Amino acid sequence: MRHGPDLSRIAALIGDPARANMLTALLGGLALTAGELAEEAGVTKQTASGHLAKLAAAGLVAVAAQGRHRYYRLADDEVAEALESLSVLAAARGGLRSRPGPRDPAMRRARVCYDHLAGELGVALFDALVARRALDVAADGLGLTPAGAAAMRDFGIDVEALSRGRRPLCRACLDWSARRSHLAGALGAAVLQRVFALGWARRLEGSRIVAFTPAGERAFAERFVLAADGRAAE
Repeated sequence: MRHGPDLSRIAALIGDPARANMLTALLGGLALTAGELAEEAGVTKQTASGHLAKLAAAGLVAVAAQGRHRYYRLADDEVAEALESLSVLAAARGGLRSRPGPRDPAMRRARVCYDHLAGELGVALFDALVARRALDVAADGLGLTPAGAAAMRDFGIDVEALSRGRRPLCRACLDWSARRSHLAGALGAAVLQRVFALGWARRLEGSRIVAFTPAGERAFAERFVLAADGRAAE
């Protein structure tokens, strides 16, 4: 008798092309209907409902009813991070399904990964926080230093409230386009929401792209000491 997690069950659920497309669509952090997910997967609504029932039973997606509609989202940030890591692995092993299109540069620059900032600017933010010793990268995980906590409070984030929540404060999430880490966890989500609140960027409707204004990107770079090309400044 074999012991341990049944990897094959989860892998089979994610590995179906239609379900993989639906999960990828949900990785943008939005709650979508079965009809919207059917379009993403290229299947009928009835077929999509069957797929979604399996994903919900496995705890990969959650569903909420609102009026006549049922909205699906990823179950939690752990599922999102697992999907992003699989995206990194697929890209590294030649698993790109098509040639990059005209929207890809914007996706690579800045996008939503579930509820936090990914892409070149997300990676640059992570690198800058590590370089300034705001984040402590240790063998047992990622931590926010006292200097980092002070910087985040100055940015308008209630670090103490985030720390009291059930969600990990800081997590490193592999970025599929850069293949390096960006900041996830409660703090990563709070940073992105603060960027939106300040008007530095907005999420393009129907897309995962985070579009910074020129002034907003400059302010973001100045706040977190990034170079003009979006890297951590020396």
